[in-house]
Amino acid sequence: MIVLLGFAFLAGAGTALSPCVLPVLPALLSAGGTGGRRRPLGIVLGLSITFTVTIVGLANIVDGVGLGADPLRVVAVVTLLAFGIVLLMPALAARLEAPLSRLARFGVGGMRLADDGFASGLLVGGALGFLYTPCASPILAAVISVSAASGKTIVIALAYAAGSALVLLVLTLGGRRLFDRVRRAGRGPMLQRALGTIMIVTAVSILANLDVTFDQFIAREIPDVNLTASLECSGTVVGRLHEITGRKTKFAPANGSSSCRGSATTLHAAPANASQASLLATARALPDLGTAPGFTDTQDWFNTPARQPLTLASLRGHVVLVDFWTYTCINCIRTLPYLKAWDATYRGDGLTIVGIETPEFAFEHDAGNVANAVGQFGLRYPVVQDNEMGTWNAYGNQYWPADYLIDAHGHVRYAAFGEGDYDKTETAIRALLAEAGHQVGGRGHPTGVVVPSQQATPETYLGTERAQGWVNGPKPGLHDYGQSAPASLAVNDFSYSGAWNISAQPALAVSGAGVEVEFQAKNVYLVLSSPGERPLPVRVLLDGRPIRSADAGADVHAGVVTVRRQRLYTLVSLPRNERHRLSLRLAPGISGYAFTFG
Repeated sequence: MIVLLGFAFLAGAGTALSPCVLPVLPALLSAGGTGGRRRPLGIVLGLSITFTVTIVGLANIVDGVGLGADPLRVVAVVTLLAFGIVLLMPALAARLEAPLSRLARFGVGGMRLADDGFASGLLVGGALGFLYTPCASPILAAVISVSAASGKTIVIALAYAAGSALVLLVLTLGGRRLFDRVRRAGRGPMLQRALGTIMIVTAVSILANLDVTFDQFIAREIPDVNLTASLECSGTVVGRLHEITGRKTKFAPANGSSSCRGSATTLHAAPANASQASLLATARALPDLGTAPGFTDTQDWFNTPARQPLTLASLRGHVVLVDFWTYTCINCIRTLPYLKAWDATYRGDGLTIVGIETPEFAFEHDAGNVANAVGQFGLRYPVVQDNEMGTWNAYGNQYWPADYLIDAHGHVRYAAFGEGDYDKTETAIRALLAEAGHQVGGRGHPTGVVVPSQQATPETYLGTERAQGWVNGPKPGLHDYGQSAPASLAVNDFSYSGAWNISAQPALAVSGAGVEVEFQAKNVYLVLSSPGERPLPVRVLLDGRPIRSADAGADVHAGVVTVRRQRLYTLVSLPRNERHRLSLRLAPGISGYAFTFG
């Protein structure tokens, strides 16, 4: 805890010296350079209070620091405009200062804090705090958003705000000292009008999102300018952060370059109505994970003009989502509704999805099978075969499915593995599109979504290569397992019966071939194939009886699956996660590959 508090204080101080504070600085110095001598203290205190309340109180509402909505910016703009106009009219300034001072006077330990511009400073500083909030660093964002009600969270937020406040106070007092010299030279009225003009120009610039454009330019042209980056990425801080969040980082780019390893650990889903400025703030929080590898050693392309290959160079200016999948992987299949929805929603805004079909089984190398799968799933985005795993290895990938988001400049900015985190991935898509200059609208609406069971029987294979859970095998080569399976099986146990010819990947049914499974799940899937796509039957029994239509998967009709193509078949689809015994009777010639459950 001490380490994180120290880090938060130093990160806050570093943030106050970083480029993201520059859009706020003119108004900060202008407001502090006029009025009473305690106005700088009021401004910094007001900014710190608003900033702290915003990052703690709004963390849960907007799912992350720096995602404040437009109304907060409007409050700040109106306040800055009002005080800018007041500074241009000295008589009005004097009339406004007097009632504010009388209204806000109070004592703490006998000391009067509201004298000499303190109250009006609180008001201006409070407005500036809304603009300063997006400067919060990505690592702090993760800590703050863990739990807005947590005592640790509030303490860390206060430490961060204190670090920023100290530096901002020094800057404000320094600016005031410089302005005092100008006033002593007899140019006070001119200075006041100049400072009022600066505040009005600042407000108009913020209203036109020029501050966001400036931050975007700095992030793009000077990516290593972040003074807190080394602190954020230090092993000590990240280690303590993992203790709080309970999350681990899995992704490291193949070339080893990263501004801070692990993209998805600090990203939180933005609300559907997040503003352009909010999305740009989110984009700034995404790390640069290095230059994206190209599409390497690929084969056939689908859904491209004349089926010509794509290159990342030709996609420069687009946000590219590289999705590693294979068409018999149920985990991959369950992500497709989301990918299709994102393609339909954001393609016109500059998103290009490229599906990298990296095969797991030998038959998945066949271009005809891939083409059938692309058509069956209704995929409209480009898909390419990665039969030699060239692109897979270039990314150092290890998972089906895996998604890598590449920004408009060709750098990997986000990675997600397996199912889930769809809101975070879509938030990253929207943020990078906004960063590329696109105005993004509403979110995608996936259809046909299948929610997997939280606790299910683990995946297993029928071949010898990765089989687990089998009580009587598998044995390589031709083997007769007998006509009767064990009378009882423990949950997650599998058993062969009849004659099988088993190799590393598939198990080929010879005669009287059957499989018994004691499973815990809602859905059961099995990859099957038949020779020459000749239709062959598989009888499906649940708890010793032909499976009812209410419990049967989409590929089961009257208790039978007809196997034609080499693909994943849905055998069981229950209303809830339950334990049952599944029995399969396979016709000779059918090959079985892998069971999955969900």
